[in-house]
Amino acid sequence: MTNVEQSGDARVPASVEQLEQEGDIAADYLEGILDIADIDGDLAMDVRSGRAYVSVENDDPAALALLSDPDTVQALQELTRLAVQAKTGQFSRLILDIAGSRDARQDQLAALVDRAIARLDEGASQASLPAMSSYERKLIHDIVAERGLVSESYGEGATRHTVIRRG
Repeated sequence: MTNVEQSGDARVPASVEQLEQEGDIAADYLEGILDIADIDGDLAMDVRSGRAYVSVENDDPAALALLSDPDTVQALQELTRLAVQAKTGQFSRLILDIAGSRDARQDQLAALVDRAIARLDEGASQASLPAMSSYERKLIHDIVAERGLVSESYGEGATRHTVIRRG
């Protein structure tokens, strides 16, 4: 999937320039939050796979410990997306990473998939995972495919979840 904007009735992928603009707006918003919280952090921006990525980093991991919890990152990402949307008028699929939190979350998701595969190995015909964000479901689908299984998402909105089964 790519980030899109409405153009009349057609949906047009967002350009790299638009995604860079999202990243700049997000960085400004996050700098404000870091300043208010008196937290030191360096911001890095990138555009990958039709999304703007913003990372907050610090050479001292403890400096960002309060913000790098996956639930906190998810909440800050949603607030940042809203700030971007308020400035651009367009929905944002921006991804936020704080002190490697995305890698840590990917490791957690891989462990979740491994536990689901263990249930399949014990005889279950399928294994349902908890509801999660579209980005996390995408990561799950990628992990499942790497392990040679198949996955599908079911449900709507906050209840959308992934089901894993053998191919």
